[in-house]
Amino acid sequence: MDTEIKNAVNATGKEAQYDESAKRLLGQKIILAHILIKTVKEFKGMKPEDAMLYIEGKPYISCVPLEPGLTNSVTETDGKRVTGFNTENSEIKEGLVRFDIVFYVHIPQNGDSSEDSLVQIIVNIEAQKSAAPGYHLLNRAIFYVCRLISSQKSRDFENSNYNDIKSVYSIWVCMNMDEDSMEQISLKKKQILGSYSWQGNMDMFNNSNDWSCKRTSKE
Repeated sequence: MDTEIKNAVNATGKEAQYDESAKRLLGQKIILAHILIKTVKEFKGMKPEDAMLYIEGKPYISCVPLEPGLTNSVTETDGKRVTGFNTENSEIKEGLVRFDIVFYVHIPQNGDSSEDSLVQIIVNIEAQKSAAPGYHLLNRAIFYVCRLISSQKSRDFENSNYNDIKSVYSIWVCMNMDEDSMEQISLKKKQILGSYSWQGNMDMFNNSNDWSCKRTSKE
């Protein structure tokens, strides 16, 4: 087992279900790779060590605000305006709701892993101790996906270049369930009248609820 994973597991121990401990553990690239090959079709059948190579940089853990207007920050580099995730101002983020884990990943298209065929997507991982926190968890998950899509304007695409919007995966890992199960929610198109086919990326919106069961021994 990778030393980094060992350290994360040892540090979390019995506290693994508590927010910061769970995020620290889930934020390890090898753990993220295992999640990707179970939830993102382009990674299906891939070895975790290989999937890790497609994860860009260091995942953002509990540092990107969810609130409209605060997800992105604007800086200047060499006189050029640069928009990125807002991870700098810790004071303004105090007390705000933040994404658990957000990271960029390149995905191979149609089995072709050459550099020219790679497409960038955004992945969000959320850890939950309960699937019933007092509101419908799916409603919150859909809101998170929509925020990650809308916040791309000026950061990942400019002006009206909507074809440059990146697909988003929001994956929710829920503990203490009665059974192991997994559910995926995505956009669906239904023809109501006529035969005209509107073009667009139907894979832009992806949400997976990865129910992780923690059973109690009867012995």
